[in-house]
Amino acid sequence: MASNRPAESTSFAPTGTQTIGFASRPDEGPWEEWNPTEDSVRPVRGRHRVSKQRGGGLARSSTVLGVGVMAAVGAGGMATAQTGKPPVSISLPDLSSVTDSAKALIGVDTGAPKGSATALSTAGVSTADAAAGSKDAGEALRARIMQQAESQQDRIAATAARAAEDAAAKKAAAAAAKAQDAARAKAAADKKAAEAEAKKKAEAARLAELAKQFTLPTSSYTLTSRFGDAGAMWSSGYHTGLDFAAPTGTLIKAIHSGTITQAGWAGSYGYRTVLTLDDGTELWFCHQSSISVTVGQRVSTGDVIGRVGATGNVTGPHLHLEVHPNGGSAIDPMAWLQSKGLNP
Repeated sequence: MASNRPAESTSFAPTGTQTIGFASRPDEGPWEEWNPTEDSVRPVRGRHRVSKQRGGGLARSSTVLGVGVMAAVGAGGMATAQTGKPPVSISLPDLSSVTDSAKALIGVDTGAPKGSATALSTAGVSTADAAAGSKDAGEALRARIMQQAESQQDRIAATAARAAEDAAAKKAAAAAAKAQDAARAKAAADKKAAEAEAKKKAEAARLAELAKQFTLPTSSYTLTSRFGDAGAMWSSGYHTGLDFAAPTGTLIKAIHSGTITQAGWAGSYGYRTVLTLDDGTELWFCHQSSISVTVGQRVSTGDVIGRVGATGNVTGPHLHLEVHPNGGSAIDPMAWLQSKGLNP
């Protein structure tokens, strides 16, 4: 079927630049209808091969040329050509401006070796990747994956380092707290020991001062029966004083200053002298062979008040000493003497 509009010419003329295109200049002719016949069309043999042309790469552009013919046929319904017209020059693009991948597609030898690492596409290559020198999307992806792995490893290492630092800090803090507690305990113990030592020294000083005011009741003695000893010899069933065994006639002295409140015979106690101190404590001196003071007499520490004897309920000469605070029941004379700085 004939077309109502002029058909585009598909003739090609290779030039030095090897360009291709379709002619449609307005200064060319009126077009005549051409109906191809069996005599005017050369039969195509083989596999539609296009003979290789010398001096250019146009022979390899059969794909591009076929696409152009198909476009012409689709536009006009039936390709027509005007005979007797000169061929129209077809411009081919300068292959120097075509990418290597496009050249490889149309069969142009790019000179790149097979298996070259030249990137086929830069799709997916970010600006940062390009700045880092990556031109291939796969290489850029690999680089980003490696970078992410390294960043993750760095974060893991940093977390482990922080955990180790925290553990070390906690251990150091615990050690410091333990050392501080030990130091505080030692300081408290030292303080307590110092206070105890100071108290001991103060008590020793007090007793030393009291010792200047108190004295033992006799000399050249031997302690025999003590306070609380049990026996049938005593009416109460136990000993109520402290016995200083000494030869008869040994001097008996006032332990502390006070007033003589009793002096005379006292039954089983024999001859007894009672010295009442200023605080009300009564000191009983018993079994004397003689008495050297009278009732109401004021005596001082160390004054002679009698002599050792064996009067009353005794088995031998000795001084029986009793201590009665405020005139009450008897207490241990040894403890009382020691409280006054005296050690019999």
